[in-house]
Amino acid sequence: MRVTVVGGGVVGTMHAWQAIERGHEVVQIERETEARGASLRNFGQIWVSGRAGGEELETALRARELWEGIGGRVAKLGFRATGSLTPVRTELELAVAEAAVARADAAARGYRLLTPGEARALNPALRGEFIAALYCERDAAVEPRTAQLALREELRRSPNYTFLPGREVREVTGAGAVRDDHGDVHRADAVVLATGAWLGGLVRELAGPDLPVRRVRLQMMQTDPLGEPLPTSVADGDSFRYYPAYASKALDALNSGQPQPETAAAHKMQLLMVQRADGGLTIGDTHEYAYPFPFDTVEEPYEHLTGVVQNLLGRPLPRIRHRWAGVYAQCTDTSRVVHRQQVADGVWLVTGPGGRGMTCSPAIAETTANELGW
Repeated sequence: MRVTVVGGGVVGTMHAWQAIERGHEVVQIERETEARGASLRNFGQIWVSGRAGGEELETALRARELWEGIGGRVAKLGFRATGSLTPVRTELELAVAEAAVARADAAARGYRLLTPGEARALNPALRGEFIAALYCERDAAVEPRTAQLALREELRRSPNYTFLPGREVREVTGAGAVRDDHGDVHRADAVVLATGAWLGGLVRELAGPDLPVRRVRLQMMQTDPLGEPLPTSVADGDSFRYYPAYASKALDALNSGQPQPETAAAHKMQLLMVQRADGGLTIGDTHEYAYPFPFDTVEEPYEHLTGVVQNLLGRPLPRIRHRWAGVYAQCTDTSRVVHRQQVADGVWLVTGPGGRGMTCSPAIAETTANELGW
């Protein structure tokens, strides 16, 4: 079987991975020299803790299993089973954490409510003041800026894999056939369009103007090396407001009784923080839904995040090395893990995982492969 994958980000690359693993021939086409979108501009988190119960959690858990297996083969992915800690600093936040550990699926996530001493035993860098911490054992991390390169290096070991960068697919010319902007036609038994937040052009022509997917913009930053390990990923109490796993009466009480600071509310913010292989910290993020997006980043969210992190670490933050904005595609029905649609004979569009793309991409690709009978 021949498969053409359009898109070099993590969702596209995992589709190529699945096809190669199943013995098929794969041509992967990327319009840039390498992916430069949301697949690189994220935390590199395999984030199980906040996922909605049911299909979303099942997808994340399966993806976590697949990531660990791939990480065992591809050391340069930097896969590590970090787990995560969400320190809570008020009784209202504590109540949300208690509701989370009372969930029927808490054990599957590896939830535990820890005392400050227990949390610091796992992550001694958390020297700030907090009254408890929600631990999620199943969370993990990879290195987002180099993950695609590492996966591609492994894929190239197969004689059945071809990567064609610097080409934009312009047209579907027949069943399972696409033409790129070099004039070359690529024929296959199946084409997967994993184009991320690129929703115009050919995608709009094939899927129509009412594609149930929107773009979301975020701001993030990365520091110089911390100078000490940050063994777990770290979130803050505002992450409870953002992730569906924490929906409860306790969350309602938090939202009404403890409003977010003005900057955090205006930019729909939470704290997520992961240490990179070089010791720096990736910190974010904001959420902007009103398209078209501004072209510049604004400083107030960075100032807010710096204060939150310094309070949790009990020390100054290292120098900020990078600041950036990213855009990802999200299903407008956010309960859906991904939008998967046949848009032409032999051609499927797979997009819209939202902030779940890095986490769920191996399982999303596995599901596509199973459904298409690869």
